[in-house]
Amino acid sequence: MGAAIPDSVVTTARAGAVLVVTVDNPPVNALGVAVRQGLAAAMAAAQADASVAAVLLVGAGKAFIAGADIREFGKPAMPPSLPEVCRSIEDSPKPVVAVLHGAALGGGLEVAMSAHYRVALPAAKLGLPEVTLGLLPGSGGTQRAPRLMGVKAATELMLSGKHLGAKAAQQAGLVDRLAEGADPVAAGLAYANELLAQNAPVRRTRDIAIADPAAALADLELLKAETAKKTRGLFSPLKIIECVQAAVQLPFDEGMARERALFVECLDSPQRAGLVHAFFAEREVAKVPEAKAAAPRAFASIAVIGGGTMGAGITVSALDAGYPVTMVERDAASIARGRANVEKVYTGLVAKGRMTEEAKAAVLARYTGSTSYDDLKDVDLVIEAVFEDLEVKKAVFQELDRVCKPGAVLATNTSYLDIDAIAAATSRPQDVIGLHFFSPANIMKLLEIVVPAKVSADVVATAFELAKKLKKVPVRAGVCDGFIGNRILAVYKQAADYLMEDGASPYEIDEAVRGFGFAMGPFQVTDLAGGDIGWATRKRRAATRDPKARYVQVADRICERGWFGQKTQRGFYLYPQGARVGQPDPEVLAIVDAERQRAGVVPRPFTADDIMRRYMAAMVNEGANVVHEGIALRPLDVDVTFISGYGFPRFRGGPMKWADTVGLPKVLADIEEFAKEDALFWKPSPLLVKLVQEGRNFDSLNRAA
Repeated sequence: MGAAIPDSVVTTARAGAVLVVTVDNPPVNALGVAVRQGLAAAMAAAQADASVAAVLLVGAGKAFIAGADIREFGKPAMPPSLPEVCRSIEDSPKPVVAVLHGAALGGGLEVAMSAHYRVALPAAKLGLPEVTLGLLPGSGGTQRAPRLMGVKAATELMLSGKHLGAKAAQQAGLVDRLAEGADPVAAGLAYANELLAQNAPVRRTRDIAIADPAAALADLELLKAETAKKTRGLFSPLKIIECVQAAVQLPFDEGMARERALFVECLDSPQRAGLVHAFFAEREVAKVPEAKAAAPRAFASIAVIGGGTMGAGITVSALDAGYPVTMVERDAASIARGRANVEKVYTGLVAKGRMTEEAKAAVLARYTGSTSYDDLKDVDLVIEAVFEDLEVKKAVFQELDRVCKPGAVLATNTSYLDIDAIAAATSRPQDVIGLHFFSPANIMKLLEIVVPAKVSADVVATAFELAKKLKKVPVRAGVCDGFIGNRILAVYKQAADYLMEDGASPYEIDEAVRGFGFAMGPFQVTDLAGGDIGWATRKRRAATRDPKARYVQVADRICERGWFGQKTQRGFYLYPQGARVGQPDPEVLAIVDAERQRAGVVPRPFTADDIMRRYMAAMVNEGANVVHEGIALRPLDVDVTFISGYGFPRFRGGPMKWADTVGLPKVLADIEEFAKEDALFWKPSPLLVKLVQEGRNFDSLNRAA
């Protein structure tokens, strides 16, 4: 081996006639400007040295190249561009071999496809996931992947953003050879030397002809129709299809020019900014003061109190993460139901062919049902998921206090209740924390980690570690009625109720909210969750409600009729024969009319834009209050809560990012305008007022945190 160039993110070393070019830019070898310059220089050096017969491209550490440096997006481009680097690799008159281990994603896979040969180690992961950031592969991915994989398979890979394992990548045509072992350099050199011994020619991906262009274009038309339906409102997916059409119809260089033009369009789109914000925000949420101050406690076993829908979902999450779980219920019949709820999830996976009977049996072997709290004496972490009633939960925690070992973490899954009061029911409030899972808990990503006054920092750190193990997106929240998500939800749902009483039908409101990018509108969500849940909350809060505050009674009238939504086949919508999609109900509109008359409201028309201005202003204003009061650490915590738990359109980046995009002065002006009708409800958040006065936005608070 020759000497490596010191202090460089790309090093070169000789191994016989092969120049080994190593990208060493921890943690994932992202393609920042220094890496691009290093690769271009290494390719030039290989061409200039007559004793070099072949080039091996390899990544140091745990990955080949995990993609572009996202932080460079939107900034002035620094040469060389990645398409130029890829061109220099593909143009090489000497064979270039890429050896793939770990992540070879996005720009990393584009580099690999520019090489003449590709060998992958077993743990390699290949993909072109740019669509998840509102982009498309912009360095030849849309032109080279269809030539290697076939048009339909390549387009589906790019539209899904998913990764392929090494074996699947070889079957797809992305990889020429699979290598055993864990040393990428050894595997790459073995393949490169074998190619040299065979006098193997240079093979340029751009020279591969697209098979059956007419059939390929027909496939793309079908994909276009499907994609327009599936990715409603998204910009980049249809642009990906346009690029692949160019790969089929145009010479390679013209296809590359088309790809670059459409990539720049995606780069300039507000959706790219929203999706990139969401990407980074999800990584920032785990950076909380307690996690910096303390290490998590060790936990190897978990208990769940309650086997209903929520308890079973939490149990499945913990079982999926490999933990033994003890579920406690009050009697034998309840524990049998709890086990059945858990088993049903795995039976469904077996039926869909996503799990074998043996795997199901292995998972369920880690499940234990019990009717005795005494069985929890050795458990490390307990999650209570019983009925949403403060006295019931306090009684559970008194039992946990009695039986659990010192240092066990005691968590409550509550949506609204005062966790300080629950912690006070024990002699160990330092061990008590809130874990607000979202239903179904084994599917929904969000986990609100609610931090009561007396909890130890290491318990908070443990909760974040648990979230990581359960593959959840954790958000730190302070104690208040509803924490971050449900507190804000209560306010914008109120805005929707006012809109309904003022003249917009529930169906018009839902349609406007779907048009904005949510999968469902607020009245559809009420029907899905069960109208009785919100009704119980309203009754609980009735005694403390401000008598001067406006209160819309439409939902109460609907609940009084026993119409609780999908589960009763009737709510705001009709669900005949248990249909999943509701139909508008003329009787509901009659109830709305009657309530307008009772309240003395003369209905007026609202456009979709009118509806969304109010809906979003209410959401953003309460989000600002939550940050102002320290319930959320930063605006980005509100954004992640709504993207991960409330169906907020990811491409808009979250409610606070959306507000920055439209401009805080405009949001504040809307609130002040609406306050002329109802000054009590439309009271501008002090934080929003302050930021507008200072000419700042919410993102300035994220950067300052």
